[in-house]
Order: sequence, then structure tokens, then C-alpha cells
Amino acid sequence: MTELLLRDAEALHRALATSGGEVRVAFSRETAELVSRLLDARVRGEDLVAAPRAAEVTPTEAAVLLGMSRPQVRKLMDRGLLEFRKVGTHHRVRVSSIRAFLENERPRRREALAELAAVQNELGLTE
Repeated sequence: MTELLLRDAEALHRALATSGGEVRVAFSRETAELVSRLLDARVRGEDLVAAPRAAEVTPTEAAVLLGMSRPQVRKLMDRGLLEFRKVGTHHRVRVSSIRAFLENERPRRREALAELAAVQNELGLTE
């Protein structure tokens, strides 16, 4: 897959360098699916962050990526819910750890919302 991505990236760079307006380039299916997911996220108004999996960020930067406060990120780190390492006295969080946390958190949030909806229905609070 890496070779396909490299080939597709080179083709895109060539097309961008030689095109003045609309750009046309043929991608492998894998690359087309990746680009499609990126575009879909942008259409939904989601912020996109591109970083190598091994990249590390500070707790403040992790908070921005997670959409929460830095103290909340520190609580997650202290509870072992978000992996980190220390560089001297400074904390660093891998981007891959943030992604893993979000993937693990998604089902839990769905369950919590379903429970909340059930309670609202029981209490007759739905419209």
C-alpha cells in the first residue's frame, strides 16, 4: 500500500505543478477512499489534523485535538485512559494515543446517549 500511496502522491504533485485550473489525476482505490474520507470530514465541518503516528504533542495540544480542557486531559492521563510519556518534567502524548482514545471512547459515548434517551423517554421529556 505504501508504494501505491507514494505513486499516487507523485502523480498528484505532478498534476498540481503542471495544471493551471482543474486538476485531474488517477488514484488507486485505496488512495481514492482515503481522499473521500478526508473530504467527507471537511464537508461535515470537522477539523483535520495530519501528523505522523509517532508524532507527540503537549497536553495543551492534546486538549485542542480532543476538544477538551488541559486539566481534563491531565485527568485522563493520570487515570491511565490516555497514554503519555515524560520528557524530563514535561508530558508528551503520542498522536496515535489520542486516536486510540477517541476510538475507544466513541462506543462508550453512544451507550451513554442511548441511556440518556431511555431516561428521557421514561420521564416523558421527549418532544
